[in-house]
Amino acid sequence: MLPKSDWSHLIPHAGGMCLLDAVLAWDADTLHATSDSHLRPDHPLRSPQGLHAVHLAEYGAQAMAVHGALRARARGVETARPGMLVSLRDVALLVEYVPTAGRLDVHAQCLYADDAGAQYAFRVEHGDRLLASGRAAVIHPQGALP
Repeated sequence: MLPKSDWSHLIPHAGGMCLLDAVLAWDADTLHATSDSHLRPDHPLRSPQGLHAVHLAEYGAQAMAVHGALRARARGVETARPGMLVSLRDVALLVEYVPTAGRLDVHAQCLYADDAGAQYAFRVEHGDRLLASGRAAVIHPQGALP
């Protein structure tokens, strides 16, 4: 397990917007992270009704960022590389609001990555229940750090 303190400096998300808590496992193609941030009353994306499931795409995108950063660190790169989320595809939201108890399991699978960007599949689960899934693409602007 990798606690947030091990990798949070490698991604651009900071403070309350760094939504993942720990990486349970990762390899060259996949990452499994967990989060309890959805339980915080001061969650930056929470509305008075709760945390809408559409925001689970942000959890997936952050899992992508952590995975990309860990892959880069394995190659000796310790500087976060800027990326821009450019598309979400095939997003399925199976709930309207995120449950208010228990942890989230966030999975990311790298489908393709090169110097210009990456495409991932993601899914967010609560216990044995799938809450959201989809694919996301990120590009690295020209001149970005390696």
